[in-house]
Amino acid sequence: MKRITQALAGAALLLVIAAALLWFLNTRDEPDVGGAQAIAQTLQSDSALVQRGAYLARAGNCMSCHTARGGEPYAGGRGIETPFGTIYTSNLTPDAANGIGNWSPAHFWRAMHNGRSKDGRLLYPAFPYNNFTLVTREDSDAMLAYLKSIKPVSQPNQPNTLRFPYNTQAALAVWRALYFSPGVYQADSRRTAEWNRGAYLVGGLGHCSACHTARNVMGASQGADLAGGLIPVQNWYAPSLASPHEAGVADWDRQDIVNLLKNGVSSRASVNGPMTEVVQGSTQHLSNEDLNAMAQFLKELPAPAAAAGSAASQEIAVMAMAPSDSAAKAPAPLLARGAKLYDEQCAKCHGDDGKGQRTGAFNAYPALAGNRAVLMPQTVNLVQIVLNGGYAPATAGNPRPFGMPPFVLVLDDSDVAAVLTHIRGSWGNQASAVSPLEVNRIRARQTP
Repeated sequence: MKRITQALAGAALLLVIAAALLWFLNTRDEPDVGGAQAIAQTLQSDSALVQRGAYLARAGNCMSCHTARGGEPYAGGRGIETPFGTIYTSNLTPDAANGIGNWSPAHFWRAMHNGRSKDGRLLYPAFPYNNFTLVTREDSDAMLAYLKSIKPVSQPNQPNTLRFPYNTQAALAVWRALYFSPGVYQADSRRTAEWNRGAYLVGGLGHCSACHTARNVMGASQGADLAGGLIPVQNWYAPSLASPHEAGVADWDRQDIVNLLKNGVSSRASVNGPMTEVVQGSTQHLSNEDLNAMAQFLKELPAPAAAAGSAASQEIAVMAMAPSDSAAKAPAPLLARGAKLYDEQCAKCHGDDGKGQRTGAFNAYPALAGNRAVLMPQTVNLVQIVLNGGYAPATAGNPRPFGMPPFVLVLDDSDVAAVLTHIRGSWGNQASAVSPLEVNRIRARQTP
């Protein structure tokens, strides 16, 4: 009996220690909001601060997430699909009942820096506070000043629809203890001011790693930052920004990077998929100084540690050394079918030789020969574009972008697999074949 009592006491002590550790990890570095004023009148009256906050909100692409389709700007209600259920974005207008009208600068800073709402609730990381924690207090105050200046919208927040246990604060507290650590951006004294500004924007407000870094089964970022990852639910692959075989830009002219972020197209590439929304709502509105800073940071990202690069680039290297496994060596009937479909559906824009077409300095229809997006082992983006089509964003620098129509009702799974296999094995391309099963899996995950 004594041993049982001692064991129970030991277990109770461990639970107390674990609870204390969990509490500490979820409250560290939090600001004191106890005596904060409800409304920041001084911030709202500073027109320069409001203007700066509007710019920073653009940099963070806040409106895109916090605006439902057809809804009022910043009024929330947009559903963010996750593997754990749907999270609905909150109302950021200055409505006192449903928005942030009664939030103080300290409350807003705590949300940005610590991922905690005004009422003390822990926020889900669909709001990317893992990145926003790097934002300075000054920038946080400016963003609040802007949000307090916009039209209030009396729209109640929609409850999340997450499965158990992901819908509990206890589970979220454990997740945060494992994967979240608050901390403001610290400038690297070995780098230039421009590089540091780029690092601050890419890592903080730009939250690029939210897509361009792989996630584990718990939805937490893992592996090398910006090394590429599959975007859950949306079913797109955000390529590595460090690997020269994916989306690395170390060998690009800086102006080409700026053009891509500002216009959605450049002489080297064009954006598609989820990145279209980023350019549309955010980067096209940034200053040339900030775009150049981001470009410089991206140019100097360290290449993958291994000589052959990331796992994706290693697979490309293997395929290059073993052409017998490439799409070019696929069964003759499949290649013939793919070539016929390409001639019927694709050649008019992309050319018989796969070299595409240019309009001025931009790629109207991108070359497919030697295209990194075509050669990547991850084929999900190629299938998505063939099925659903795609356009670069309409921007001031490219107001009428060329695009590709959807073929989801024109080509079946075998057709899509055949034409992509043909493209990945022609004009010197030596990537692997695409199977109908791959296409079927991606088609089945399309959002209705």
